[in-house]
Amino acid sequence: MEFETKSFRLALTDALAEEMKRDQTVILLGEDIGKHGGSRGVTRGLLDKFGAERVIDTPISEMAISGAACGAALSGLRPVAEYYMSDIIMFMADVLVTSAANLYFATGGAMKAPMVVRGADSSRPDGGPHQDTMSAWFAHVPGLKVIVPATPADAKGLLKSAIRDDAPVVFCESMQLYDIEGPVPVGEHLVPIGKADVKAAGTDVTVVGVGRGVHLALAARERWQQKGVSIEVVDLRTLRPLDRESIQQSVRKTGRLVTVHEGWASYGIGAEVLASIAECGDVMLKAPAQRVGTCETRIPASLVLASVILPNEARLDQAIEATLSPRAGAQHGKGDALVATR
Repeated sequence: MEFETKSFRLALTDALAEEMKRDQTVILLGEDIGKHGGSRGVTRGLLDKFGAERVIDTPISEMAISGAACGAALSGLRPVAEYYMSDIIMFMADVLVTSAANLYFATGGAMKAPMVVRGADSSRPDGGPHQDTMSAWFAHVPGLKVIVPATPADAKGLLKSAIRDDAPVVFCESMQLYDIEGPVPVGEHLVPIGKADVKAAGTDVTVVGVGRGVHLALAARERWQQKGVSIEVVDLRTLRPLDRESIQQSVRKTGRLVTVHEGWASYGIGAEVLASIAECGDVMLKAPAQRVGTCETRIPASLVLASVILPNEARLDQAIEATLSPRAGAQHGKGDALVATR
């Protein structure tokens, strides 16, 4: 297989262009996605290639964008709607949760809404007020599929699969990953929805990552390898459907589990990963499992404080160390919440 180096952003652009060329029913909707190429430059150049009838600049109204996308999907099109930032996707929640996710069930399979809602997700220290990640929130909803890619290859392959899927898909692009580069297969490249990927094999600790958390996990693997600890990194890629089998298979081998993702740790995807192990009768943990997520507060305006609140190397290393020392695990579990007080 031949590969070429692409940025995460350009891999997404290629996926959109290839699917629009392949299928005339694929259209794009969003704020400034035409001439300006969207809020993150993902749709740059597509207006010139496909015209204003298929690359549609919309008013500044996420409710209108999601409503139009759902209506277009019902009429036989395959719309891809862009949202600006992760918290703004909540303006689309009504259509996604009460309409798109319900159509197939409410009509006994007679109607479906093959639509994708994609955009910038998660946080960065200098990201301002429009941050957080709502991926786990939407993963709670039956009828939706939720995807969070971590590499350029997965970004392209999963977006193409999402566009072809008959279910409504929430496609979350980690804000700090747009400029990373990596190998992407040349030509047709599809990644199956609902299948996790072992990014690096190991024997001592399983670290399950989502989005930027995967890169934190891979960096931690290099650090701990120097200490003689072998870490296996599992990239979930899809939050719903969740690949419980791959998680269980990895933890069955290592006996230790850490999860790392952006988004608050409580009620987050890490909790669901831990539950998949707790509910599996033949997986025995050697130490308490650990969760690393965004601390239980809003993202501070201070860059220094925001760097502490978001998942980082120090907090991930602390969690890994806790799985290697059960007594340390008990102490870590008590202090990781960092609940905000007024």
